[in-house]
Amino acid sequence: MTAHLMNRNRSSRLGTRRPAPPALVLVGHGSRDPRALSTVRTLMERIRELRPGLPVHLGHIELNEPLLPDTLAALGTGDAVLVPLLLSRGHHVKRDIPKAAAASSAHTRIAGPLGPHPLLVETLHERLVEAGWRTPDAAERRTSAVVLAAAGSRDPDAAVDTRRTAGLLADRLGVPVVPAYASASAPTVADAVRAFAARGRPRVAVASYFTAPGRFATECAAAAPGLASPPLGAHPAMAHLTLHRYDEVLTNTLAATA
Repeated sequence: MTAHLMNRNRSSRLGTRRPAPPALVLVGHGSRDPRALSTVRTLMERIRELRPGLPVHLGHIELNEPLLPDTLAALGTGDAVLVPLLLSRGHHVKRDIPKAAAASSAHTRIAGPLGPHPLLVETLHERLVEAGWRTPDAAERRTSAVVLAAAGSRDPDAAVDTRRTAGLLADRLGVPVVPAYASASAPTVADAVRAFAARGRPRVAVASYFTAPGRFATECAAAAPGLASPPLGAHPAMAHLTLHRYDEVLTNTLAATA
């Protein structure tokens, strides 16, 4: 084969090669609890297994390295989609992450928070079952309830998102579910438990609405009168949901440029 034909064939192959996908940057909050970083790294590996060839990076808002600005700096001028490992809208989603993205040289787009979404509800349900929750019969249903323990935020949109998740979980479980918070918002988990008991619902479980272990998750679980589920963690559904948020950004970008 002549050099001309070899070059033409090579060009043809290159012409059909798909462009590299934008990197997926997981944006974790950060925690002094070492289990949090371990959990997020496990989630990263599950995402890589689901989407081989997709560059997946990690950046934290605070407390853990790598910090988000350092992760973005390492990407140079490359393309990236930032997916917050956060469960609702709030200060970090609306201000901290966009600020870090705007200060970087990378071409970035930012996905919405993970919640609300049915995959989170299924994960919450499975975590409760792992902790010992069983579907109550008709009599037990009248005395049962669940407290959805979340971090809390002063942003009213965060409360709206958490209440929506609580409603979806109530539909899934068939018992009342109310949100409660570790900070910045009311009620606390202990207050929500007492309110249910006063309404004749002493069988109260606490569903941990945190992406990873940490101080808030531990404190909320300690306030449970009995059953408390572990955080969402690296559940397989969390990996699928993270990729769903990533894909949403790419789909919306294509629609906007069509």
